[in-house]
Amino acid sequence: MVRRAEPRDADAVLRLLADLGRPLVGDDPDPQRQVFLDHLAFDDAAVLVVEDEGDVVGLASLWIRPRLGLIAPEAWLAELYVDPARRRRGAARSLVDACVREARRRGCQRLVVESAKHRDDAHAFYEAYGFRHTARRYELGL
Repeated sequence: MVRRAEPRDADAVLRLLADLGRPLVGDDPDPQRQVFLDHLAFDDAAVLVVEDEGDVVGLASLWIRPRLGLIAPEAWLAELYVDPARRRRGAARSLVDACVREARRRGCQRLVVESAKHRDDAHAFYEAYGFRHTARRYELGL
C-alpha cells in the first residue's frame, strides 16, 4: 500500500535512505530526521512510502519544480528505493505510479529520475516502466 509519509515514518525512511547510499545516519540522527520532517511540509514535495505486512519497505521523494525552458513544471523523482528483500513484488511500480498520478495532477510536463551508474537493476526497471535514457548527470561537490 502506497501512502504519504508521516512523521512516524522517520526512522524507517532514514534506514532506507542509508541503504540507498544517501548520507549515512550518524550517531545523532536528529539533523537528518529534521530534513525528513521539513520535506513533509514543503508544498512542492511529496514523500511517499510503501508498506508490506505493516513495514515501510520503500520510499519515493517527488519534487515539483519549474524549469525555465518548459511551459509546465517538471516532476523530479529525487529518490526511489525498495528494500532488496521486498523487491519484485510491485512496490517500486506502485511508488512510481503514485508519482505519475501526482505529477499529472500538478500539471507537470514530464517526470524525470536520476540513477547512479552502477544501479543496473534500477535502470532496467526504469526502462521497462517507459522512461527513456536522455541525459548525463554531472555534479560538483561544494
